[in-house]
Order: sequence, then C-alpha cells, then structure tokens
Amino acid sequence: MRRMLIVLIAALSLPLTLAAPVNAGGLDDVFAKLLVKQVKGANAKKHLDALQAIGTANGGNRAAGTPGYDASVDYVAGKLRKAGYKVTLQPINFVESWSENSPPVLDLTAPTSKSFVPNQDFFTFQPSPAGDVTAQVQAVDVTLPPTPAPSSTSGCEASDFAGFVAGRIALIQRGTCAFAQKIRNAGFAGASGIIVFNEGQPGRTDAFPLDIGEWRAGVPMVFASFAVGNELATTAGATVRLKVDSNLVLGTNDNVIAESRFGDPRNVVMVGAHLDSVPAGPGINDNGSGTAAILEVAEEMALYPVKNKVRFAFWAAEEIGLLGSDQYVESLSEAQRDRIRVYLNFDMVASPNYAYKLYDGDDSDSVGSPAGPPGSAQIEQQLAAYYDSRDLPTVGTDFDGRSDYGPFIAVGIPAGGIFTGAEGIKTAEEAALFGGTAGVAYDVCYHQACDTIANVNATALDVDADAIADSVARFAFNLRAIPPRQAPQAAAALSAEAAE
Repeated sequence: MRRMLIVLIAALSLPLTLAAPVNAGGLDDVFAKLLVKQVKGANAKKHLDALQAIGTANGGNRAAGTPGYDASVDYVAGKLRKAGYKVTLQPINFVESWSENSPPVLDLTAPTSKSFVPNQDFFTFQPSPAGDVTAQVQAVDVTLPPTPAPSSTSGCEASDFAGFVAGRIALIQRGTCAFAQKIRNAGFAGASGIIVFNEGQPGRTDAFPLDIGEWRAGVPMVFASFAVGNELATTAGATVRLKVDSNLVLGTNDNVIAESRFGDPRNVVMVGAHLDSVPAGPGINDNGSGTAAILEVAEEMALYPVKNKVRFAFWAAEEIGLLGSDQYVESLSEAQRDRIRVYLNFDMVASPNYAYKLYDGDDSDSVGSPAGPPGSAQIEQQLAAYYDSRDLPTVGTDFDGRSDYGPFIAVGIPAGGIFTGAEGIKTAEEAALFGGTAGVAYDVCYHQACDTIANVNATALDVDADAIADSVARFAFNLRAIPPRQAPQAAAALSAEAAE
C-alpha cells in the first residue's frame, strides 16, 4: 500500500516538479515531511541485526578483504535492487599483504658519493612497491630552513609540482597534509621515486617506520630524516639511487553504488556511509549505524519523483585509509565531479554516549581544519534546521577529513554530515545538552570487539535517520542554495590515519 501511495503521489507531482520552482513550502518540504514519517529507527535496527548476524557468521567482523565484507555487500546490494535502484559494484583495491625482502637503499651518486644508513637515516614507506631507480632529485616546494612551528605545505597541492621534470625523484618535506596526499600528487606528476623527509622542528627531525596505506604512486618511496632531506635539497644536481625490495599483494573489494530511477543526472545528490568494519569486531556502530540509516532512507524514497538524481554509496575499505571513496572520486572525470552538487556523509550515527555533532562546514567553531568547499556551510545549516525544528541541540565537529567526505572536499565538492562521536571524551557541557555521561568516551567500544548490536543508542539512531531523511529529500528537490562547484580545496583534504 505504501508503495502504491508513493506511485500515486509521483504521478500527481511529477508535472509540478518539472514546471514549478521549488521553494519553502514546495515539493521539497512536502516530500521531506513524508519521508521523515516513513523512515523508522526500528527498520534501521533490522538492518543492524542483519549486519550483526553477518559478522557473527564470518569470524566476528566485516572488515575489508573478508567474507564478512562480501556478505555485507550482498545484503546491501540485494536490498537496494529489490527497492528498484540501479546498483553498480565498483571494484577497488587495498593492500592485502606487504613484506620487505631486504633493507632499502638510498645512495647519493652525484656530484659526490655517499650511502645513507637504512632503518636509521631513512625507512621504507610501507606499503611501497618494489623498484630500483637512479635519477636526479628535485625538491618540491620545501621550506628551508624550517619555520619554528610546523608549516610546510610541500607536495600538498598538484600546483606544487608545476615545473617538476617527469622521471626525477621527488624530494618532499613533511607537513600540513597527509603523507598519502603528497605521495599521490608526486605520482601524478610523474616522479620515478619519492623521498619524504621530516620537517625539521624539535621532535620532527628523525626518520621512523610508517605505514600510510598508500601505494598508488607505483614507485619506490622512503621516509628520511631532516638531515638527509636537507642535504639532498641543498646539493646542486644531487642524483641518488633509490631501491626498495618488497612484496606487495593487492586485494579487491566492491563499493556499492545505487542511483535513483528519477532525477536530473546533471545534478547529483550523493549520500554515503562506509560499509566495512575494523578486523577487531563487527562494527555495528562504526559503521553499521550509518549504513543502516541510509539504507532505510534509500528504501523508503526509492519511488519518489525526485528532481535531482540521488546516488547512495556504501564504501569499501574506509578503515584502512578511505580507499573506497578515494578511488571512487579519483575514477571520476572533471565533468562527472561537477555533477555532484552535494555529498552527505554518515559515519557513526548511533554512539551509545552520543552527541548530535554536525560537520563544521563553515568553520564557525574556528577549530582545526578550515571551512569546506562553498556549499558546505549550507549543508550544515540544512541539517541543523531539522534538529532545530525538533528543539534538539547540536554542536559542531571539526571538518578534518577523518571519514569518506575527505576525498570529495579535496576536489571542491561541498560536503556535510552527522557524527555522534567515537573515542573522544564527552564534555560536561555536552552531557548537559544531550544527556549521557561526561568524562566517558562517546563510544567506549570504538574499534573493538564489543562494537556489537548492544553498542548502539536507539534514540540517536531514530533521530539521526530522520535528520538524514529530511536533508536528503530536501536536496533531492531543491539545490538552489548550493553554489556551482569551484576549484579544489586540497588543504581541506586530511586523512586522520595519516595526518601530519
């Protein structure tokens, strides 16, 4: 009966959708209120029960590269197909295993000869591919001498590599953005090898082993001390031999992408949540909760006569470096990126000691990372309006790129979302606003085996699912507040797992 009713509404409303401007009190408001009524926390809980059963049946987790993840893909894709969506499984790669056969080599071969000491002066960047290259070194936007406080932006933006000679070894200074971001930019610039060196301030001078989860530059790469980097940067015509002897094995998992049957494909509203857990547990709050909430929204709005195309994404391998969303964004052409008008991210929306946190898209809190791309502030305001309508408080959370919105804001796509807290500690002020216990983590089972079906707050799940429904429906009919996409804002693209 519900679907018959929606079909009838669709038939009656579609001419209006095409002919009439959408405004306050228009179709966006009508369908937002209808969808909020239809979306139920109890239905989202059924999806969580299913994800828990999948984890239990598959070694206790749903991590990338495991049967539990594959079963999660089958479950979500099956539900979406049944609801009537066009579902695509996008293969993405992740590091299945990495090992080193022998110590790396870094030798200065010109204008003089010198061998640096492996695993002391420099370390292999895990998971570096194998390679053996001799080439001239080219420094990339380095700051020498270093400033008193960390400030180097070396390699953080593609423009840093303007004038870089393809085939040379990129010499990059630590600082500001993620190692992975620097390395990928160097790969795009045609570097034959990569040396990242420590920035140079007290406490930031030595080399040490690092696993950054990034291999896609496809060239050997090492992390060196400041002394090594400074010497190479200040030696005219420095040429080095760089060798890494490693075994890198890649695995494949799938992103699940579902598109609405209706809507203008030139204006896409994208909604995402990561589908994988950590290996330690089934990940029912992190991020079964986001998965279940957007899956419930997708099912309920499947037949809505949306004006703008709605695309739901369930990301693979977020827990090992945002790999699913990163590779998805990387696969898009510039024109395809331009069509994504907003990206809404939902990662942990039912934490047991929850707070209603909205990504601080306008940097009004003046904490941490800068504001997101233009349009991010409007997304935050739209989400906040729903909580305001229910007399529920919200607080901001830093737009630090810790979740799958990071790759989107890196290319200038506005983003926003809801977060109820992870390993951070709830403040007394937040306890006064939201209840719960001050001085205790929002989720005491974060990334642990106890992140089970017992680790979600039903109230938070229900409220946040409704908030998601409200904003998705409104953007599906009305994008007038969102400005056209502008140039990428790479400084906002920080990965929590590898941030500097």
